[in-house]
Amino acid sequence: MGLTAAAPVDKPETATPLLLVDKVSIEYKTRDRRVRATHQASFEVHDGERAILLGASGCGKSTLLKAIAGFIPPTEGRIEIDGQPVRGPGPDRIVVFQEFDQLPPWKTLRQNVAFPLLASRKLGRREADERAMHYLDKVGLSAFADAYPHTLSGGMKQRVAIARALSMQPRVLLMDEPFAALDALTRRRMQEELLALWEDVRFTLVFVTHSIEEALVLGSRVLLLSPHPGRVRAELNAHAFDLHSQGSAAFQSAARRIHDLLFEPAPQPRAELAAA
Repeated sequence: MGLTAAAPVDKPETATPLLLVDKVSIEYKTRDRRVRATHQASFEVHDGERAILLGASGCGKSTLLKAIAGFIPPTEGRIEIDGQPVRGPGPDRIVVFQEFDQLPPWKTLRQNVAFPLLASRKLGRREADERAMHYLDKVGLSAFADAYPHTLSGGMKQRVAIARALSMQPRVLLMDEPFAALDALTRRRMQEELLALWEDVRFTLVFVTHSIEEALVLGSRVLLLSPHPGRVRAELNAHAFDLHSQGSAAFQSAARRIHDLLFEPAPQPRAELAAA
């Protein structure tokens, strides 16, 4: 197992990707200048994969996730879901952010999870309530269904946010550093719960993090983004690692290799063109 150039790994070459990100550049304006957050980022995610976008702060990984969600239009390039271009937000892509206070405080947990199902008119009230209870049970919170968010810990609020996202049965679950603000023990427990939930439901995950260790334990495939502006520099097949691998020599070796690759100087565009 090793790092490779940024090309598809760990999947049949003939398989059609669920998510396609093709040469996506994203720019935004400040008062003084135009800033390029990502530069021709390209990758694919297949059904049931756990794809991790890993990079240092400021490399554009959260911006790229927002573009996949449809919140930000790419300056150039294309993003497709099931072969269809992404032109805005949609129920096929649901985002879980880092902030704990994503839940309306006047609604119970059951009502919070059911709300997007009712608002989107996907289900009637009874069916929405049944699905809300189903996913609260999946995240271990069915006993708190009638509690209000202010009574929950940060980790419990994140579990409700995950239940709410999964209740919409999206094609892709997008998570933007959802555990970064948690203490170490709660973060570990949330990682365990996310992996257990994936084993049960087998959703497709795109997860943003700046933690090399988190990327290796949660991902089936890790996409390494270069420093600003972000582009996918390499990929790693991470199937061999899990939460029990962190003390192993292979895990530590992979983490060191990723660190070295993430922070080595990026190739100059002219040299890349010459090599091509």
